Amino acid sequence: MSVFKSLPPAPRPQKRPVSDTRHGITRTDDYAWMRAAEWQEMFHDPSILEPEIRAHLEAENAYMKAAMADTEALQKTLFSEMRGRIKEDDSSVPVKDGPYAYGSLYVTGGEHPHFFRTPREGGEKQILLDGDREAEGKAYFRIGGIDTSADHARGIWSFDDKGSEFFTVRIRDLSTGQDLDDLVENTDGGGVFAPDGKSFFYAMQDENHRPSKIFHHVIGTPQSEDRLVYEEPDPAYFAGVGGSMLDDVIYVHSSNHQTSEIRLIPTSNLTAEPSLVAAREPGIEYSMTEGGDVFFILTNADGAKDFKIMVTPFDKPGKDNWQELVPHEPGRLILSHSAYARHLVWLERRDSLPRIVIRDRQTGAEHAIAFKEEAYSLGLQGAAEYDTDVIRFTYSSMTTPQQLFDYNMATRERVLLKTQEVPSGHDPADYVTRRVFAPAADGALVPVSLLYRKDTPLDGSAPCLLYGYGAYGITIPASFNTNALSLVDRGFVYAIAHIRGGKDKGYQWYEDGKMKQKMNSFTDFIAAADHLIAEKFTAKGRIVAEGGSAGGLLMGAVVNMAPETFGGIIAAVPFVDALNTILDDTLPLTPPEWTEWGNPIASAEEYGWIAAYSPYDNVGPHPYPPILALAGLTDPRVTYWEPAKWVARLREHSTSSAPILLRTNMDAGHGGASGRFQRLEETALEYAFALKVMGKA
Repeated sequence: MSVFKSLPPAPRPQKRPVSDTRHGITRTDDYAWMRAAEWQEMFHDPSILEPEIRAHLEAENAYMKAAMADTEALQKTLFSEMRGRIKEDDSSVPVKDGPYAYGSLYVTGGEHPHFFRTPREGGEKQILLDGDREAEGKAYFRIGGIDTSADHARGIWSFDDKGSEFFTVRIRDLSTGQDLDDLVENTDGGGVFAPDGKSFFYAMQDENHRPSKIFHHVIGTPQSEDRLVYEEPDPAYFAGVGGSMLDDVIYVHSSNHQTSEIRLIPTSNLTAEPSLVAAREPGIEYSMTEGGDVFFILTNADGAKDFKIMVTPFDKPGKDNWQELVPHEPGRLILSHSAYARHLVWLERRDSLPRIVIRDRQTGAEHAIAFKEEAYSLGLQGAAEYDTDVIRFTYSSMTTPQQLFDYNMATRERVLLKTQEVPSGHDPADYVTRRVFAPAADGALVPVSLLYRKDTPLDGSAPCLLYGYGAYGITIPASFNTNALSLVDRGFVYAIAHIRGGKDKGYQWYEDGKMKQKMNSFTDFIAAADHLIAEKFTAKGRIVAEGGSAGGLLMGAVVNMAPETFGGIIAAVPFVDALNTILDDTLPLTPPEWTEWGNPIASAEEYGWIAAYSPYDNVGPHPYPPILALAGLTDPRVTYWEPAKWVARLREHSTSSAPILLRTNMDAGHGGASGRFQRLEETALEYAFALKVMGKA
């Protein structure tokens, strides 16, 4: 492309063919050598990466840097703009819990959160955990969170300092601010205190990065003496642990993407064997919340595809005792629920828009909290205490900064506590947000959320950034995004395609974008692009498509299927070597993924599903547009070699001269840089690429 001038030669890695035969089909992988032999150990110690692989990744980084060298000033400008929209000394509104109120804050110039508490009704802040201080001297640092004991004397906190998502747990004396000697390693980052604060439960990750064992740790004893509470025998399931608001039970749960199972430990007897609530049944999900003398259970059992809420006695929680309370309504997807002394609350989605519904537990009367914009986002924060009438929720739209409300469930009074500040200024009246529907080939209507300046010409001349994900039932909210303004203010239309594979239009929308139906996710995204072109929001070749992780698989698939539709592709930690990964049951996420994509090891038919779209396997002689791929060296979810191999094969087959770029963060994993401003540097690179390929750099 003419916007990329005087580029040095791109890295051309050696080919070392490795063949694999499954179901009578032989595939040859020329770049399998990029996968480190000691990849599991490397998650703990990145320095052991084989020198040849490291040299190749560094050569790719140098090539990317050379290709983007003329945007360095633009990247700094974008970074400055995005940072200017962040209130640097921001603080959350503390949440009341017993004698204290707990919150988090950032300090001016700080990268990491500080956790604090105040007296319940206000007063001087006590800093419980200073994230910036803990991160000193570390190239990567991420706090997993902090949880306090019932007596508020101790806190569990965790950190990951490699980017590999193996978290170390520490116990802090909240009165002194000092950590105890206990060191609990290789956890998933969480922990649940026993009510007396003398012990806690946690999930340990195995050598394949699967949380498969639940342990009970007594504070003051070595981790080697921790008691094994539960071990998940099926590698397709992940185990986890949670607590109840009333501290009466510990939840031990096992799940994959479509099936769940819960066991309970009474906190009155911490050494009791976990008791099974309802045995796992393929495709049946359930979650529980305690409500005094009952449990409320959210489930899709009995054909309740969009979920219903059941109630069961606290002392007899088995499935035989479940009674329907909130019936299933097709098209009304219940997403989550919580219970308080006098109210039951749930977050639902109807007609692609969220609502919060409150039910009076005594009278059964229900009412909803909803808003009137075409597209918006709601977040249900709830409360930390059971005996309350007040919950919290957040609201935003693509034009409206986030607002935090306290809501009285009894009086229906809504109190605005905080509006997201944009220090550099933001006038919602300067922008337009819309929701349009793109017709898919089979007649389905794909929602597309739009943001643009009201003075942007809608005559096909505007460039567009089209974002998509479309997997695991995850819905991408139409929420306020300060970073996107840097593109919108430069004439872009910013769009989100709510494609099948998410739950944007109910559970069926998810099912129609997974397994055998996965191709719908890709054709939906292309249909969204075509609709934006037809309606003159943009034009063919003026769309930069962006997606990450499973959304990166989306990018790889659509650029194989319709390369000339797009003027550029941004693929962050992209799951592009899908077939090889799902064929390898030693990789961290593979067995649980079989219910999302299919099991190509056991089934020739399911092998065929994945082989039909797997981006790496379907690279061909196409006129690929400019592509920017981003990877993390210690990423356990999408391993670095997936984008590295993909980029090599793309360069080999592309019939255009457009550059294919790879940037690997050598100090981070799946989420990229850990600091709030460090992350902005990565976003600035992505947006500079979008502006460059659209001729606006």
